[in-house]
Amino acid sequence: MPDDSSVTPVAGDLAFTREDSRGVVPEASYAGALSFMRRRYTRDLSDADVAVMGVPFDLAVSSRSGTRLGPRAVRSGSSHIAWSAPWPWAEDPFEALRVVDYGDCQLDTGYPQDVPRQIAEAARRVLASDTALLSIGGDHFITYPLLQAHAEKYGPLSLIQFDAHTDTWADEPGRIDHGTMLWHATREGLVDPSRSVQIGIRTHNPEPLGFNIIDAIELHRTGPQAVVEKAHAIVGGSPCYVTFDIDALEPASAPGTGTPVIGGLSPFQAQEVLRGLAGLDVVGMDVVEVAPAYDISEITAIAAATIANDLLCLHAAARAKTR
Repeated sequence: MPDDSSVTPVAGDLAFTREDSRGVVPEASYAGALSFMRRRYTRDLSDADVAVMGVPFDLAVSSRSGTRLGPRAVRSGSSHIAWSAPWPWAEDPFEALRVVDYGDCQLDTGYPQDVPRQIAEAARRVLASDTALLSIGGDHFITYPLLQAHAEKYGPLSLIQFDAHTDTWADEPGRIDHGTMLWHATREGLVDPSRSVQIGIRTHNPEPLGFNIIDAIELHRTGPQAVVEKAHAIVGGSPCYVTFDIDALEPASAPGTGTPVIGGLSPFQAQEVLRGLAGLDVVGMDVVEVAPAYDISEITAIAAATIANDLLCLHAAARAKTR
């Protein structure tokens, strides 16, 4: 028998075995316990800069359901890109930040009226530890209670929204809907529309509530750099929350969503804009509306995981600016 005592064991199941919250250790994309970007699962935030939390909720959808499975799909998609630093960012967020996977927000959907409170309370627990939060949905309604928690900490926020829809349609107080949550958020003063920008919009809404809209046609015609310059001018130095609805992307690149709209952003365009937003004070972020039942070969899940990773890079850039 050969002596293999000197063979170094291959790292595995980093979601549980990782000892250091920093750095990247390659693990087979097809094996091991799934966590976002192979980060360590923990509810202990005493040594964390960012917590990644899944919010598996889809009772507010207006069309196809299935985004409750989004957090699981995005974690799986992230296994394909968790082997190196994100290209072409200059800084690796996992060297700059201690990032952990906080698991999923626990929801009792038998009492849907309690779900907004449960999401907001979970976010408050994270933010109370001075840990930033990256949330993975779930339908876009989850952004509303997440904004509640963030606005309590930072005051009225600038919102940078990538989306096919404005989500500002009028509603009734207390109603849960993924197309009206920003109507509620605006009425409650959680966001300042005049310092906010919606990117990629390609549906009609007669009342934009004062949000600055850069629709998909404008982005296609003027290019990502012009969009970046406009966004910086609008947001300025305000604390901002970035929400990325995966239906902002062209459905050919992201079919796994409940309300696809043709004519959207290419993944390259979306990433170019995100990279250009570096320097803004990004205090919170989410990626929503991944519905894996309609996906093909995980292309939507991988796109969402990559976008989420880019959001971590944005937050790392914001942290570096304040040092």
